[in-house]
Amino acid sequence: MVRLLSWLTGRTRQVAAEPNPASNADRIIAIGDIHGCAQALERLLEQIEPTPQDLIVTLGDYVDRGPQSRQVIERLLQLQKECQLIPLLGNHEYMLLEALTQQTLFNFWMQCGGRQTLDSYGGSIDQIPTEHLDFIRNCRRYFETDNHLFFHANFAPELAPDKQPDQLLLWEHLGESALAPHQSGKRVILGHTPQLNGSILHQEHVTCLDTYCFGNGCLTAMEVRSLETWQVNKAGIRCLHETSSAC
Repeated sequence: MVRLLSWLTGRTRQVAAEPNPASNADRIIAIGDIHGCAQALERLLEQIEPTPQDLIVTLGDYVDRGPQSRQVIERLLQLQKECQLIPLLGNHEYMLLEALTQQTLFNFWMQCGGRQTLDSYGGSIDQIPTEHLDFIRNCRRYFETDNHLFFHANFAPELAPDKQPDQLLLWEHLGESALAPHQSGKRVILGHTPQLNGSILHQEHVTCLDTYCFGNGCLTAMEVRSLETWQVNKAGIRCLHETSSAC
């Protein structure tokens, strides 16, 4: 499996970044890894009450592990009509796309939560609607505002956003040591590394919003300028954990 993962990360598609719509946004809200938890996403959005003046950055990993991947993608498609939505590509979306044409990758995806995704679509990859696949194909590799960088997984501090290797952007978890600041000086907002205690991880230069919703944690949203935070568990019940930090 390690050899397969190495091959997989070398094949990641380049998904282009697009112009920045954040300049006039009333709020810039990041949402952590959803992983098929549609009920949590719906309750979280009810708390946020998005408006057309809000910009919401979803940090990837919409599918797999949880039971309602189809419903998550459907809700994100609807969310595009309610606010400015910037969806990032996660490694689980990447695996889904590769599984469409690669049997070896399909088998690997099944071991990483893909079975739950297929079940939500009726049991077959052929039943995934074209609209859902197009949404995933159009997800961005990163997003940048005047003061923040948004990646799915990790980053190299010395490299510009568009030069980041896909191994870092999509696959590599945070380590125990805090990352150095990005060369831009901007704060980095990430998902991917699950915080098993359900708490947001704040390092000096980095915030991680993957708070383990599909497990026993929460789905988290944060307004990145004011740090206003919303959290619900996978049943949609409000929960707010203390922020954790690492040095």
